[in-house]
Amino acid sequence: MTVYYEDACIRIRSMEKSDCRIFYDTYLSYNWHPEMATYENYYRDQEEGKRLVFIAEYQGAVSGICTLVLNPDQGPFGNQGIPEIEDLGVFFHVHKKGIGSRLLDAAEKEAAKRVGAVYLAVGVHSGYGPAQRIYVKRGYLPDGSGVWYKGKVLDQYAPCCNDDDLLLYMSKELQ
Repeated sequence: MTVYYEDACIRIRSMEKSDCRIFYDTYLSYNWHPEMATYENYYRDQEEGKRLVFIAEYQGAVSGICTLVLNPDQGPFGNQGIPEIEDLGVFFHVHKKGIGSRLLDAAEKEAAKRVGAVYLAVGVHSGYGPAQRIYVKRGYLPDGSGVWYKGKVLDQYAPCCNDDDLLLYMSKELQ
């Protein structure tokens, strides 16, 4: 296990196989529709060196996740060796504790060891409002490719659904 960050309340570490069940059960309790395979695939990708998975613990309990795909093949920076932050999430009962910021710090620090930039995609509906705000505050800027839908640039005036597949890509230069 790798520890990326630790203070009196928050610890950011690599994923353990047992974390899969915690994320599945917690998201299921939110009436979301998680798939166990998602978290199992994150763990497998971590073990194969394709993805870093950052697990947040708050006061000793698993409380959030963020992943860093090291060489993504999708999005405006796909196949360019620029890492992509994916699936940042903090459990509802521990929002506003700085956990999301510590997860992003860890992901950005690891990305900076590889290249001078990182990117991510954020949903555009109101449910992603807090994420949109934190990314802008942290220096992420829209990449200029416009809105993407279901993995492709959405043409002007094209119909779409304002769901979780309607995304805006943002990037950040790293020190």
